[in-house]
Amino acid sequence: MNIVPLVLDPSKSGFEKVLRDYQIESLKMVWGNVETGATSREVYLHVNKALEGVRTVSRASIINFLNSMCDEGVLTYEEETCKGGMRRKYFPGLDEEGFKKYIAKSVFDSLLKDFPEQTKEALKESLGAQASQYSGL
Repeated sequence: MNIVPLVLDPSKSGFEKVLRDYQIESLKMVWGNVETGATSREVYLHVNKALEGVRTVSRASIINFLNSMCDEGVLTYEEETCKGGMRRKYFPGLDEEGFKKYIAKSVFDSLLKDFPEQTKEALKESLGAQASQYSGL
């Protein structure tokens, strides 16, 4: 699995390291509707309300993102009949904690593929520095 698109920006924090603002809002909307799911229209309305005054996002961008997250297993969907034909209702495939782990694994897998020795060495150094930082607690 590879997150689509995964662009890592270490200067940002949280999900902003790898996702755009509308993508974060989209996932929050779906995670907040575990039982009932959310249609692309509902997600679209939520995102544009959340980003009001900042920018607007097209429904096509929302649908493309939701479908790519389904392809990755981050979200799932059920098709249902509606007035216009068929539509998808999106549900969490991974909860927020599972998605965080997914991001970390995706980044590590990519780095290990391209820079295996350097990634292992850097990880050991980072873990060693954290261990010594907390050893005085």
